[in-house]
Amino acid sequence: MKVLVVGANGQIGQHTVLKLKEHADHEVRAMVRKEEQAKQLRTEGAEAVVADLEGSVDEIAEAAKGCDAIVFTAGSGGSTGADKTLLVDLDGAVKTMEAAEKAGIDRFLMVSAIQAHNRDNWNEKIKHYFAAKHYADRELMRSGLNYTILRPGGLLNEEGRGRVKVGENLERASIPREDVADVIVAALNDSNAYRKGFDLITGEDAPADALKKL
Repeated sequence: MKVLVVGANGQIGQHTVLKLKEHADHEVRAMVRKEEQAKQLRTEGAEAVVADLEGSVDEIAEAAKGCDAIVFTAGSGGSTGADKTLLVDLDGAVKTMEAAEKAGIDRFLMVSAIQAHNRDNWNEKIKHYFAAKHYADRELMRSGLNYTILRPGGLLNEEGRGRVKVGENLERASIPREDVADVIVAALNDSNAYRKGFDLITGEDAPADALKKL
């Protein structure tokens, strides 16, 4: 399977690109916003393409051409305002869904946020972020795409533990970004993850075993 990773310069995106690049059954194309980012990825042996989530659907569709799946890991980041969150985390995600349909790509994996589907559990300090994730996820579920929505807890920049927990409504907890990438890769071809969304935190199961419990 050839996979386009959108937001490949982000931290989860970088882990995902690396794991897909090393995977025997997958190929990866990294989508980034700047040419210098693409050049760096190419020096590291990855295929890279430049496209902007604030650009056109056609631009994203061209970047995705020839791929079999899309992984959306992009985000505006904590240092930007609510306007960028809407333009990237919501509208950029929806544009990527439209681009997938335009490019004839059925499989779509979305990295969301824990409890984004449950308004009662949104973090009041970043409510706009959860609203963007909520409505992007809802649009994906309404699409004709074969989706998987991963809603990770607090993201850690530490080495992956290789042990996770998945579920519809999990307690708030954390997870290393590397482990989120492992679950993305495991979910790509796992029919048990098709058309499902789930919270994701550190647990006791290997990613492939955790997905069997969905």
